[in-house]
Amino acid sequence: MQQKRVLSGMQPSGKLHLGNLIGALKNWVDIQDNYECYYFVADWHALTTGYVNPKVIKENTIDLLMNFISAGLDPNKSTIFIQSMVPQHAELHIILSMITPVGWLERVPTYKEKQQEIQDKDINTYGFLGYPVLQTADIIIYRANYVPVGIDQVPHLEISREIARRFNYLYGEVFPEPEALLTEFPKVLGVDGRKMSKSYDNAIYLSDSPDVVRQKIMTMMTDPARKRRTDKGNPDICPAYQLHKFFSSDDELKQVSQGCVSAGIGCIDCKKILVNNVVSRLQPIWDKRQELTSKPDLLMDIAYEGSKRAQKAASETMSIMKETMGLI
Repeated sequence: MQQKRVLSGMQPSGKLHLGNLIGALKNWVDIQDNYECYYFVADWHALTTGYVNPKVIKENTIDLLMNFISAGLDPNKSTIFIQSMVPQHAELHIILSMITPVGWLERVPTYKEKQQEIQDKDINTYGFLGYPVLQTADIIIYRANYVPVGIDQVPHLEISREIARRFNYLYGEVFPEPEALLTEFPKVLGVDGRKMSKSYDNAIYLSDSPDVVRQKIMTMMTDPARKRRTDKGNPDICPAYQLHKFFSSDDELKQVSQGCVSAGIGCIDCKKILVNNVVSRLQPIWDKRQELTSKPDLLMDIAYEGSKRAQKAASETMSIMKETMGLI
């Protein structure tokens, strides 16, 4: 039985942090044994907001590839590639842009959200408005069956389903409508209690050294009610406790929770347990990153080989599509 195909990507817009690891990368690694997976660095997408300084995108692309491999993505199991190395994405994007109504794009949830969020950059561009069309091309050019998303992201996938449906209606059945592969994308809190994010400068990065990780966790916000060691707290509102849920054992979680409620342990004791567990979890990633740092050509070899495989699949789709449209 042929495996179902999965497609997902990340923008090289900055360093990856624990939120990216817990929310996406870990899931990608877990499913690569059960699906035919295509994972890519979305460098063209990064231009929609980072077009002023594209050199940074190139640097971040290398770091993102390093994190992909260090976190456990296996190029022998998954096709790992760079978006701009597969020009068929752009070709399909142009064709899809001809049939996509502007009104569809203007009502995409992220369009207005990002316009409100991003105040320091001019994103009133054709490329930013057409972002969902390129995203659709990324997915359907591989005739992907699934895209891993959290339940709150399902509406963002609907535009791709609509565009694929419109193409099929106009010209004939070529593209499966991509479905959401529902996964748990938990909200990971940063050191200041807000959602962990590069833009908030509150993140613990996969590229941080052990000493930096320790320093960030030991100064992390806890329950504000615990001003003194003897004050009782509420673990449910403690950012440090939220990280315990991802990195600590059930017994440790119980110990920390009960100790917080009863003031049996202090916040420093709680954080020491967390530090040890986070460092232990990140150590294999750090070791692999160190290995790859000394082998820069290996990362690009992986990207080139993955991009060749991706090009082959994309070319097959383009040939079928053009024949169905009557272009060839």
